[in-house]
Amino acid sequence: MKKLFTSVLMGLAVLSSTACKHPGKEAETLTEAAPENKDEISKDVFTDNYGEKIEVTINHTKNTATVHLEGKTYDLKKSDALPEYTASNEEYQYSDIKGNITLLKKNVDMVLFHAKRDPKGSGSTKMASY
Repeated sequence: MKKLFTSVLMGLAVLSSTACKHPGKEAETLTEAAPENKDEISKDVFTDNYGEKIEVTINHTKNTATVHLEGKTYDLKKSDALPEYTASNEEYQYSDIKGNITLLKKNVDMVLFHAKRDPKGSGSTKMASY
């Protein structure tokens, strides 16, 4: 009787361990993927005459610019009222006008960075092809 009881318990243990697996649950979690970032983003690094570098990341989808200069980060919003690409916040203004890259501190009219875009290496020259 003890042998029968022990073998029944062992059989139930094996059955319950295999019956608890739900392959449908695992399939559900695999199909949930993180949404892809579909923002149109461009990154550029510019160097001025003194060797200082500025890194500019422009999100064309959200109309924002993030500027990194000397360990500081400036988050700016695109200004449609100003010419070409200009972005600003309350204190700072970034502009890329005719290849002149400028970061300006507005309240004191101080230029923090100024460089000219290299026409050969910029890749911004667009030509029509027919």
